[in-house]
Amino acid sequence: MKKLSLVFLFSGVFLMNFQIKTTDNEIQTKAQLGEKLFFDPILSSKRTLSCASCHKPEFAFADTSQFSLGVDGVPTDRNTPSAMNLAGRLQLFWDGRAATLEEQALQPIAAVNEMNLPITEAVARLNADAFYVKTFKRIFKVAPNEKTLAEALAAYERTLETANTPYDRYINGDDQALSAEAIRGRLVFIGKANCANCHSGEDFTADRFKNIGLFDGKKFKDAGRFNITKDSSHIGHFKVPGLRNIAVTAPYMHDGSFKTLREVIEYYNKPDAVVKNAPNRDLSLNTPIGLTEQEISDLEAFLHSLTDDRFTKK
Repeated sequence: MKKLSLVFLFSGVFLMNFQIKTTDNEIQTKAQLGEKLFFDPILSSKRTLSCASCHKPEFAFADTSQFSLGVDGVPTDRNTPSAMNLAGRLQLFWDGRAATLEEQALQPIAAVNEMNLPITEAVARLNADAFYVKTFKRIFKVAPNEKTLAEALAAYERTLETANTPYDRYINGDDQALSAEAIRGRLVFIGKANCANCHSGEDFTADRFKNIGLFDGKKFKDAGRFNITKDSSHIGHFKVPGLRNIAVTAPYMHDGSFKTLREVIEYYNKPDAVVKNAPNRDLSLNTPIGLTEQEISDLEAFLHSLTDDRFTKK
């Protein structure tokens, strides 16, 4: 069972009833410092956006827009994924270009269409701020630098773990935690739909890259993992995301092209109805799953059961 995070704030306000509020004077750990930085617009070029502007806590640290808007109002290239339940991930970003949370944490800050602040300038700003200088020296024994900035943000992200869902209670022995519909949907997930082939483990991801057919070089142009590896077999491959809290992280897919979970299920049921002749598509999608309307509803109910109580009981 994963350990629940107690460090979970939004703009200094209690978002959920089991949060603790850490004041500036009480910041004693890397994670607490990372939390302060995560919500501070000091890390964007115009001091107008923070990490939390796109990774919204109330939506499991994802965004509700198809593409988030960067500091200059420019859309991001891909849909903002959840920043939760990443502590055990082996690759990060949709294309897997980062291998650690430390490596991942700095990239949105420097990205031109995101926070648009060179890391050297971000570090200079922190060193011009008496609070941050004092706090970094207390925690890291050195003034702010690129390495410690990354370490602090990554430490905070590692606290954003969830495991208090109806599904978790069900597998831990509470037979009443899931509805009959969700119980049937779990069997569809494991069996007929074979979702568990890619969405496995405690966070429902096998940490692999798959081409599910959302690339045709025309309407769907993002080549995904290929942009990083330059391996032609990776054209159209994207990281299989985890499914925890999936009910509150719409829209879905790397391009945010599906607005609802039902649309996602219906796509997998009949992918050729969306993109025909997609090159390099995973062979498992060549045979329609053939889910009935009842099975689609049941599977959707099961996916809803993967959402932590903090997002459904406000």
